Amino acid sequence: MGRGYIVEALVEQYLVNLQTVHASCISGILIGQCSSQRDYVVLAAQTPQKDCGAVRGCSLGDLDADWVTEHGRQVSRMLPGGLSVLGVFLITSPDLSKEAQNTLRKLVYAMEKLISMGRLWNLTEEDVSERVGLHICSKTKKAVCRTFDVRDPKSSARPADWKYQSGVSDSWPVLKCSVDLDLYFPLSETSSENLENSVKIGLQKWAKQMESSVCLINGKHSDSDAELLTGLRKNAKGHHPNFRVQIMLPMMSSALGEQRSSAAAEACGGSLTLAGVLQCRAYLHSHKLKARQAAEAIKRDIMNTLSSRTEMFFEDLLINEGDGGKGKMASQQPLPQRVFAPLPGTSLSLCDYMFPDEGAAEVGERFKEMLDFDIPEEQIDMTQEVITVNSEVVLEEKLADALQAQAVSPAIQKVAHRYVGVALAAGIAVLASAASLLYLND
Repeated sequence: MGRGYIVEALVEQYLVNLQTVHASCISGILIGQCSSQRDYVVLAAQTPQKDCGAVRGCSLGDLDADWVTEHGRQVSRMLPGGLSVLGVFLITSPDLSKEAQNTLRKLVYAMEKLISMGRLWNLTEEDVSERVGLHICSKTKKAVCRTFDVRDPKSSARPADWKYQSGVSDSWPVLKCSVDLDLYFPLSETSSENLENSVKIGLQKWAKQMESSVCLINGKHSDSDAELLTGLRKNAKGHHPNFRVQIMLPMMSSALGEQRSSAAAEACGGSLTLAGVLQCRAYLHSHKLKARQAAEAIKRDIMNTLSSRTEMFFEDLLINEGDGGKGKMASQQPLPQRVFAPLPGTSLSLCDYMFPDEGAAEVGERFKEMLDFDIPEEQIDMTQEVITVNSEVVLEEKLADALQAQAVSPAIQKVAHRYVGVALAAGIAVLASAASLLYLND
């Protein structure tokens, strides 16, 4: 028996509205949450048009796979912990049904590969590895749902159950925390061809510590199989149980001292310092939710937002091409803040990254472009992160020239310059006590 998908009723209405568009093919992504027994779909978003003046929709033959998958990657940055891009949908005419299934398969695997490249964590054996491909016939309105195991490119498609339900995410628990940290990256001369990769290696070391850290939820140890909601009163519809999170990082082991004793001095071609406050949150389904699953979700949001903002930093740096790149180049600037906005018709919030010279209007435009829904400016919460931090990049001439020689990777250009952003960041606090403590306060 295949997987079951519980789908928010608002998604049904959204897909029905798209079927009225006169086009032979419409593509988009499905957003929600996986669990061991079933998956939950809370949002569908049509792929943005390349040409602002074009009629929405295209023919299947004209479908740009890179454009569709890049949309999924950028939307994945806008999702808090617990939510992810679950798959792809296509709406086509009846004569394209067979071709649509082949296209869905390719898009599902390509999108998962692109999104996973930016992760600082890997799927575990307990993680659900099936992603969904939904095909809807624009004439008969029939929906065919199949899943693909992204761990096995040779796996065959499996049928899945697709059921609509109102209030899917009502009363889902939400975990919140803030992380006030500092991170410094020395950039070696040998990393001139790929500065971003050099920084990512440092982030991966930090992420391993984050994954092995101890998580406290409302002051209690949470890395267990105990159900998170046991003993709590049932919340009214639309009200989330709120949890405050603390993270205990493991103390640097003696192995670090051994590494230091054998480390060799290496020429430094520059440095990158990122500092700021990260506001993190995660939403979890309420069906037999285990404490360790909640801990994993909030840790992944911390790692995801750090990874995303670091990627945005380099994308923005490449787009703007620095300040001339001759001699030693130094730049210091305020960092963008993470802002949150409610997902219409649900009790969930999504996020975006706002530059100091931007306001709610620009954020609203990005939500409309990337997620295809309108957000009133007064509903955008810009108070979670305060712009009080800076980034500093110091590069020697060799690295500065190499940076400007790099090309910008493909992106959705009409929103790239402001969507990709500059980074906030986090690092590791190393204390002389038995364990380091990162205090994450709601």
